[in-house]
Amino acid sequence: MSNNTQARGFAIGAEESLACIFSLSGTTLTDHEISLFRASNPFGFILFKRNCDTPKQLKELVARLKNIVGRDCPVLIDQEGGRVQRLRPPQWRDYKPMQYFGDLYKDDPEKALEELRFESLRLAEELLDNGVNVNCAPVLDLFFDGAHDIIGDRAFSADPEIVGRLGLSVCRHFLNAGITPIIKHIPGHGRATGDSHLELPYVDAPYDDLSSLDFAPFREISKSEVGRSVWAMTAHIVYQHIDTKHPVSVSPDAITNIIRKDIGFEGILIGDDLDMKALDAYGDAATKAMESLNAGCDLALYCAGEADKMDALAENLPKISETTLNRLENANFSRESAA
Repeated sequence: MSNNTQARGFAIGAEESLACIFSLSGTTLTDHEISLFRASNPFGFILFKRNCDTPKQLKELVARLKNIVGRDCPVLIDQEGGRVQRLRPPQWRDYKPMQYFGDLYKDDPEKALEELRFESLRLAEELLDNGVNVNCAPVLDLFFDGAHDIIGDRAFSADPEIVGRLGLSVCRHFLNAGITPIIKHIPGHGRATGDSHLELPYVDAPYDDLSSLDFAPFREISKSEVGRSVWAMTAHIVYQHIDTKHPVSVSPDAITNIIRKDIGFEGILIGDDLDMKALDAYGDAATKAMESLNAGCDLALYCAGEADKMDALAENLPKISETTLNRLENANFSRESAA
């Protein structure tokens, strides 16, 4: 399955699914997880290193997840390259950090694009071979000197034009191969001086600076022919010139006025992990998930694999909305030269 067929295919049979991406605790499913997933029917799942032992085990696990919900559901993973790779040697390939391609692009754009094409396609091939169909990549955050190194060499560059160009190339190649990319962390995590896994970062840069620099790579992908087919993941960051009180993931103003209007993103929007410390002030996982969905995210994301929290999510969250189904069905990517 490739091109827009993959994104549209996620809508098939998903009308009664929960507006959430669930996780799991280990390399095999517990009896409780099987019962919970079957009864709650989450829209999809996300995998981490704790879930991936060998190619054989992973293929069987992914097939079991899809069988439980009875459809070719989204199965997500973070396989960026560099520091962030859930599948690692010796069982799987190693991939370069994205900064490598940004640095190469400055000296030889053609060579950088060709090497990135090769890297993107072999990464997509490996994911598909294991049954994974959604990758939480590419990172479109800019590199900023003095910022927290949680982004660091995960970013292509400090130059928004380079980030946009290389990020668009990755998205095209993934989609051509049959992988749905998730661009992150919209509208930009690069300036943050804190790690949102551990605290709530604040960014006080003027709106004009954010719009012309940080938002630019996300805008380029959103306005391109792949704009409706890619997904995006929010940043758990307070931008003080956008919403002084709430991080983007739970901010209706930021999602409506910045992500949907200024940036022009029309695809599936997923909040970053509910279990990150940046959202601690918003209550338990189910409360945070509802805040995120009510703010305008299409899906909530829960990554810690704790059964009691997923039980609460299953009891409290709604099914995916008609708007979300329409976004899936309106994915409009078509195969063309993916440079």
